[in-house]
Amino acid sequence: MNEEFERYLEKFNAETRQRFTRLHELVHESTSHIIEEKLWAKLPSFYVRDRFVRIIPFNDHINIEAKSIQSHKASLDEYKITPKGMLQIQHTQKIPEDVLQKIMHESFE
Repeated sequence: MNEEFERYLEKFNAETRQRFTRLHELVHESTSHIIEEKLWAKLPSFYVRDRFVRIIPFNDHINIEAKSIQSHKASLDEYKITPKGMLQIQHTQKIPEDVLQKIMHESFE
């Protein structure tokens, strides 16, 4: 994880940092492309060329912004999709790793 992300995560509780770290790993596992990590508008973002995935942590949940979320909505019925089309995962919910890997892979391709 890059230093900019590490500094950004310092303000969050241990559970949020741990879940973000797992999602960070999933991003990198989802593609063989080189991923550029940077804060965009102060939000952790992962880029492959002009395509991106954003992982936005909060103290009680994490939002994920990715182009392919809507096409997997049926597989995410126990999770909230925000009005902006982001997947919201409460810390009390299991991370849907298999579906997220597909979403991330498709979003980067």
